[in-house]
Amino acid sequence: MDRKTISLMGLALLGILFSSSVFVVKETERALMLQFGRIVRPDIPPGLHWKLPIINQVKKFDARVLTVDGAAESFFTIERKRLIVDSFAKWRIADVETYYKATGGIELATKSRLADRINDGLRNEFGTRTLHEVVSGERDRLMSDMTKTLSDAVKKSLGVEVLDVRVRRIDLPPEVSDQVFQRMSAERDKEAQELRAVGLEAAEKIRAEADRQVTVIGANAYGEAEQTRGEGDATAARIYAAAYTRDPEFYGFTRSLKAYRASLADRNGLLVMEPDSDFFRYLKTPDSTEK
Repeated sequence: MDRKTISLMGLALLGILFSSSVFVVKETERALMLQFGRIVRPDIPPGLHWKLPIINQVKKFDARVLTVDGAAESFFTIERKRLIVDSFAKWRIADVETYYKATGGIELATKSRLADRINDGLRNEFGTRTLHEVVSGERDRLMSDMTKTLSDAVKKSLGVEVLDVRVRRIDLPPEVSDQVFQRMSAERDKEAQELRAVGLEAAEKIRAEADRQVTVIGANAYGEAEQTRGEGDATAARIYAAAYTRDPEFYGFTRSLKAYRASLADRNGLLVMEPDSDFFRYLKTPDSTEK
């Protein structure tokens, strides 16, 4: 083996030794160093670092904010009303050494244990509150208290911190949902009927008032018309009286013509009178002076 080959082999060996002695921790990672299974560097900052090949072993973990989705669970309120709750939480590694010792650095194991803790915490929180409080009244306060309590507990036991716990959805059980829907539907129908009754009553009042006004207006108009007609008849009577008093004979003549027109209008009628009656006075003697 020549010197050149030995030099190349030496360089290759040095390269392998160098690559196995250097490691990089990214900004999105947390790391610790083991020496024969024992932790010698619990929290390695981001950057370029050295280690002893074979002797030292580096474990890296995701340092970003992660999400754990809890399975939908059944919880009871203080009123013993059952709810189906779907929740999730945001978490990240706080203490690398504790995290590794508690979970072995396995993310799935951490999520499983966090989900159990979240469900236990929600069960306790829901058990001290009413349905209205967990749905709307104190929901934000419940989540805040839950986040703080859970974060304090798991930071010591699992080496992680919980940043936020949220309830994605709260549902009633199917058998209760149907009853609630039917009750709500009945209440809405009752309210609708009450509104319709109030509307019908108001409509009847408006119609009655309108009919009353029509009757009053009609009566007033009829009274005014009759009064006007009476005044007109009185005026006409005065005019006729004034005219007829100037010539009583002419008045008698015109009245007789009206009587003739009314009596002789029916050609098939029968009129029985004495020939010398005053009724035929102007028919026999057209001259008004003759008797």
